[in-house]
Amino acid sequence: MEANFLNQTVWTGDCLDILRGMNSECVDLICLDPPFNSNANYAAPIGSQAAGAEFKDTWTLSDIDSEWINLIESKHPGLYRVLLAAMTDSDKSYLVYMAVRLLEMRRILKPTGSLFLHCDPTMSHYLKLVMDAIFGRGNFRNEIIWHYSGWNKRLKAHIERRHDVILFYSKADGAVFHPPTRTWDSKEEYIKVRKQKVRVDEDGREYVLSDGGGGKRVRRYLDEAMRYGVPLDDVWDIPKLNNSDKERTGYPTQKPLALYSRLIATGSDEGALVLDPFCGCATTCIAAQDLGRQWAGIDVAGKAIELTRVRLREELGLFANPIHRTDIPQRADMGKLPRPASHKKTLYGQQAGNCEGCGEHFQIQNLEVDHIIPRSKGGTDHIENLQLLCGSCNRIKGNRGMEYLRVKLQLR
Repeated sequence: MEANFLNQTVWTGDCLDILRGMNSECVDLICLDPPFNSNANYAAPIGSQAAGAEFKDTWTLSDIDSEWINLIESKHPGLYRVLLAAMTDSDKSYLVYMAVRLLEMRRILKPTGSLFLHCDPTMSHYLKLVMDAIFGRGNFRNEIIWHYSGWNKRLKAHIERRHDVILFYSKADGAVFHPPTRTWDSKEEYIKVRKQKVRVDEDGREYVLSDGGGGKRVRRYLDEAMRYGVPLDDVWDIPKLNNSDKERTGYPTQKPLALYSRLIATGSDEGALVLDPFCGCATTCIAAQDLGRQWAGIDVAGKAIELTRVRLREELGLFANPIHRTDIPQRADMGKLPRPASHKKTLYGQQAGNCEGCGEHFQIQNLEVDHIIPRSKGGTDHIENLQLLCGSCNRIKGNRGMEYLRVKLQLR
């Protein structure tokens, strides 16, 4: 399915609303570095490119919409059981926030697509359970450890942490995958690691004998092996950014381009569409641009589009001009849906003639068709997003969610 938005688009807004407006199966790769539930607040230093960028990473039940929980409970019971196991209200709030967005991310991924979720040990164990419930345990590919060095302190109760976790899931078998490699430092390194005798063929090319399967020995030529590189394992040593790095913007949680370039190269082909729903200072967008991919980003902070423009101009010069949007894309993958009013009789039967808000029984002519998720928040005209409300409840709810209506009804 074609994407219903243009290459190099950056949205300012809640990624949930914007994801809901995207066509199904239109994105090749998703890389996200969301909040970690770290119980900390972040702000960029004054005077840096990212000055003014700030966000809180503390979570309470007031941060989530109860309708998200209702949606998960009714349509994704396995996922709901995972969320119930969360130890604290803060953990549960964070996981519900992530789960409703990850459900939409899976929907918009192509069957050959994958997702890299960047987190840390604070919530990685819970997030893996959430991802197993959404993507299926069989689609888990790797837990990548990003290891970085630093000046270790002598701590009283625990060992210094020097790694983040990146959860790698594919939507299905047959997803695009290019094994990550690094170049050999030298021919001597290759020979030392292989611990095999170097031979020379009749043309003067050097080779070693390798296992070819079935008891056969095959020639592995050194010049070809040097080009192929060293296959990497799941522990990646990539330095963190320091204050003197050229790519440093001052954004509080900025990650190195080298890390996201490797992720994108591993999980996508040239020309593929890469999405970052928490794009922050645009590291994913810049890495995708450098690797010849299409890209789009979303961030709730308006600073993201400014940083994207600045960093793209540093890469491309005056030709860089990303598209900035604040509206919700309109899905074009559902065909021509019937008018919402045409579902009124079906909905009346499903609800047994009761208003979904106050619960009172009404004649069909006194109930009105309402969008559960408002169209202004990415909701569609599909019958699964429709309900019947009485006139009074519909006026109270307006273009807001059901949680707002229920609170108002309790206060009456």
